[in-house]
Amino acid sequence: MNLLPTATATAPGPGPGPGPVAAATAAPTSASAHATSPQAGVFITFEGIDGAGKSSHIGALADAWRDRGRTVTLTREPGGTPLAEKLRALLLADAMDPLCEALLMFAARRDHVCNVIEPALARGEVVISDRFTDATFAYQGGGRGFDWQVLHTLEGWVQALPDGHTRQPDLTLWFDLTPAVAAQRLAGAREPDKFESESAAFFERVAAGYARRCHAQPARFARIEADQPRDKVWADVLAAVHTHGCWQGQPGQVA
Repeated sequence: MNLLPTATATAPGPGPGPGPVAAATAAPTSASAHATSPQAGVFITFEGIDGAGKSSHIGALADAWRDRGRTVTLTREPGGTPLAEKLRALLLADAMDPLCEALLMFAARRDHVCNVIEPALARGEVVISDRFTDATFAYQGGGRGFDWQVLHTLEGWVQALPDGHTRQPDLTLWFDLTPAVAAQRLAGAREPDKFESESAAFFERVAAGYARRCHAQPARFARIEADQPRDKVWADVLAAVHTHGCWQGQPGQVA
């Protein structure tokens, strides 16, 4: 089933912030104004439970790609477009049942894929997203206990490509951290949102959801041991990217 528009969409303009966490209702930032590139687009996602520390390394990885002369689009989920950011505000604050939550997640993702991710990849850019579909399987599928088969169906619809494949990241950096340590890091850091306020048992299920997703698609996952000093974590991130085919310019990942 091909649900993506065949015409290339134009990505929204740059946002005001330096990275996905700083973005509000803005589109992703871009490192240059080049409209086209002969290089293949690269799609990298950062995943992990709240407090795992992934956001600390997203900007640094973007700079590493820019040092190679690549244009980088930084974005996040839920969010990344004006519409998806509105849905993000609802998802992080309002109570709803798991199906409603999953549908809103995928609605935001649909807009994000059509208007940001696919156009940027078509221009040969490196797209780095703070979360993508793995988070939905982990949080809604694992944490909420929602039906994984329904999530697989939604994934196939929302991320369908014109050639019949499903858009997947080339590389997913999974910051694996025990929920107890993550909770210690988050304590007092900021006012918790709806998900951050969940119980330790919820985050145990989320972590198990990430592990299940990694086991199902190991070729694109790199597990990062997040309970290390920051410089060690960064070294592992760089090692994972350098040894992956995307760093060598190999084509993008589809399923």
